[in-house]
Amino acid sequence: MTEISLQQCADIADGDALAACLRSALGALPSGSLPLQAGCEQGGLVDDSECSISVLGLSRARGKTVARVGVFFTEIVGGCNCHDDPVRANAYCLLEVVVRHADGQTRISPVED
Repeated sequence: MTEISLQQCADIADGDALAACLRSALGALPSGSLPLQAGCEQGGLVDDSECSISVLGLSRARGKTVARVGVFFTEIVGGCNCHDDPVRANAYCLLEVVVRHADGQTRISPVED
């Protein structure tokens, strides 16, 4: 689980504008900020230098916004022996992003598909 502040997205009511804000804010986070290791299926390492973020669903209730966010990234898997080069594989992780309206505090957690 990751906790950050997304105050810039906390007060947006329009769904399309909120989705755009979340995509932009999440995409601007430093490498390693999103909990993507849960999407690695081959025991590799996360390479999030080029990731694609999609907002799949939004709901607003009780002072918070809950978003389902899909992230495509690259998993780097070590070779089978010392002489093999690492292999790059496409990977996907589904995240739940919860933003509190009052202060923008945000919790990001991986979820099952």
